[in-house]
Amino acid sequence: MQNLLTPLRNRRELELEVEEELRLHIDLILRDNIKRGMSPEEARTATLKRFGNVDRVKNECVEICRRSRPLQRAFKICLILLAMTGLVVRIVSTDRHVAHIGFTLIAIAVAGRLLLYVRSLTPSHSLQSNKPTSLSLFNN
Repeated sequence: MQNLLTPLRNRRELELEVEEELRLHIDLILRDNIKRGMSPEEARTATLKRFGNVDRVKNECVEICRRSRPLQRAFKICLILLAMTGLVVRIVSTDRHVAHIGFTLIAIAVAGRLLLYVRSLTPSHSLQSNKPTSLSLFNN
């Protein structure tokens, strides 16, 4: 039964993560509008107009994230195979130039893995405090 509920739980976690990210962007736009001299109501209206339909954007972001996960898994597998190929080439090779190719393959695999890691970071991982303001569109 646990395995049947896992996709639902993961989708809800993903929705919360996307909602948090959107809330951050909306709050930043809202604060920027207020700094430009708008009243809180004018800033809210301008932010909604600029951002568009929040629910539609949230659903699109969730779907994009869900579609990219299988691609990320396949990319991770390819990176592992690339690193292992580089390691084998480096170990087996007696020629210094061929061994350098193995080292290059390992470096590419590590760089690709770091790219995937950096892309998966969210503001909740990098910000100390992420409290919504009273002007947040999600609080109303």
